[in-house]
Amino acid sequence: MQPDRSSGFSLIELMVAVVIVAILAAIAVPSYSSYVVRGSRAAAQAELLELASLQEKIFLNSSAYTPSVAAAYNGTSAGGLGRTDGLTPDGKYTLSLDIAAPAQTFTLTATPVAGKSQAGDGTLTISENGQRCWYVGGAAACTAW
Repeated sequence: MQPDRSSGFSLIELMVAVVIVAILAAIAVPSYSSYVVRGSRAAAQAELLELASLQEKIFLNSSAYTPSVAAAYNGTSAGGLGRTDGLTPDGKYTLSLDIAAPAQTFTLTATPVAGKSQAGDGTLTISENGQRCWYVGGAAACTAW
């Protein structure tokens, strides 16, 4: 008769399983992090496009662009774009508006908030003529998005 062996995992088998899980996690976490950054950038781009569209509606009503991101939207240049906190909906980008007098041109900018996952991802801009730029790493050259 053979001695009774208890069934289960040996310590070596358990360690091999832990190493495999660690390797998979080391590959998956950075990939997921870059996916989150890309997704937030796409959301900021969509927000800039929406705000640029609102600016064009305001221009049609008032023959001038609004100078404020945070003021309440009323459809005229006396109002604003209605983003009271000055952030994108996910809070990862700060929105700003640069108007050239006499309010005939504008540049909307989304700057990553320091301390968030987007920090260092680059600044996004869109202007009244439709030019879309992504300034990566503080570069002066415009990369189209």
